Amino acid sequence: MTAVLDEGGAQAAPKTRWWAAPPRPAWEEQPTRAGLAGKGIALGFACLAILFPLWIVVVTSLSSRRTIDRAGGLVMVPQDITFVAYRELLSGGQVTRAAIISVVVTLVGTLFSMTVSVLCAYGLSRSGTLAHRWILMTLMATMFFSAGLIPTYLLVQTLGLTDTYLALILPSAVSVFNILVLRGFFMGISPELIDSARIDGAGDLRILWQIVMPLSRAVLAVITLFYAVGYWSAWFNASLYLNDQDMMPLQNVMIQLVQKQEAPVGLGQAIKTGELSGLAVQMAVMVMALLPVAVLSPFVQKHFRKGMLTGAVKG
Repeated sequence: MTAVLDEGGAQAAPKTRWWAAPPRPAWEEQPTRAGLAGKGIALGFACLAILFPLWIVVVTSLSSRRTIDRAGGLVMVPQDITFVAYRELLSGGQVTRAAIISVVVTLVGTLFSMTVSVLCAYGLSRSGTLAHRWILMTLMATMFFSAGLIPTYLLVQTLGLTDTYLALILPSAVSVFNILVLRGFFMGISPELIDSARIDGAGDLRILWQIVMPLSRAVLAVITLFYAVGYWSAWFNASLYLNDQDMMPLQNVMIQLVQKQEAPVGLGQAIKTGELSGLAVQMAVMVMALLPVAVLSPFVQKHFRKGMLTGAVKG
């Protein structure tokens, strides 16, 4: 094949024949029908594997004792739908108190964690701050090395936090990973924008509140969800630092019900008399524990790609 030279004498790229498709990377090629069908089948099985157990949990929680006994346990086909389990759980007993405790701890803990994380990440994102590199290295070291369970318990006990709700918040208040994600996102904001605000007389807190945070809604929404889910689903700190049964959050009460250690006050007699099925109560508590996460996640889902990937790559 004779090489084609351009006007400058350099070898020009060979012309592509009209019947030949231009070369394309494998990831840019159009998927075949078989590939699309395979992906659809795989996604269908994945969705079924996730949704089918949730369906069984919800249906069982709404089933009567007679339906559960007839099914021999978990119910797959809804029959004799009743809300008696939820009515009894929310009638003011231990489960209602535990749900209120979980909501309050989640709200207060998430607000505290986000405040500390945002302030720390913003300070570490500014290269001129005092000893920011040493502080960053110290924080990253805690991701790989920890004091252990016993020193942590002794520290909480020495501070007088046992049998207090602060023990559910302070020991796990800050995640270094979340701080690094926030820092990476803050570093991606144009320095000229911050410098112009500083020239106009704005301080660091005003810049953070009026410029940085409005531009970081995506990553803030994602990190807030991470902290909120962590607090809502936490049970280990309560089992470790709390001795009063009336202070237990919802997750710990759910564990007690699932393990059949102790029925909540008011429900034990109802279960013994046959008004309620213990299995329906267990499934109802599971639904109550899963409901907030299932409701909030779709609203934050659109921010995941922009918030997490940008914050993790930049910086």
